[in-house]
Amino acid sequence: MVEAKLETEVSKFMSYVLRHAPEAAGLTLDAEGWVSFDDFENAVTSKFDVTRADVIGIIENSPKKRFALVDSRIRANQGHSVEIDLALKAVEPPATLFHGTSLTSWPAIEREGLKKMERHHVHLSADVETAKIVARRRKGDYVVLRVDAARMFSEGHSFFVSSNGVWLAESVPVQYLSPNAGTL
Repeated sequence: MVEAKLETEVSKFMSYVLRHAPEAAGLTLDAEGWVSFDDFENAVTSKFDVTRADVIGIIENSPKKRFALVDSRIRANQGHSVEIDLALKAVEPPATLFHGTSLTSWPAIEREGLKKMERHHVHLSADVETAKIVARRRKGDYVVLRVDAARMFSEGHSFFVSSNGVWLAESVPVQYLSPNAGTL
């Protein structure tokens, strides 16, 4: 069992490598973001004092299920800034989705909508509580935004859902957004 501080450090490194900079660990992702688990595990265990079992434990016990481990390969489930194809299929979303963000971001979002920024998609939550958890990771006050996903979908916007339940969209134009009651 890895101590909590080290586990967090290792998990952040794993996310960084699989989402943004595989070259930082001497790795190369395939077109869909997969890399050999053996190579990945070697990169992690050479940087941190952890074992293969520790790395697998971090993956399996992650409450956010950031990683997919299939056969002998691993990848991040979403949040990439490197170009990859997650091979996601468009699906009909729930009527309402949510997005948690810092209160200081709200004026720009109110003008321009939600943009994917350096990522491939805007990340959305199926419930208010998850959106609050996401929002609280940022410093200061936060706002939870309601996304009229049913209307967006009916007007031709595509939605995807990652294997860990995070809803994804290319963007969310401002006309589909409103602050959730009690968070602004």
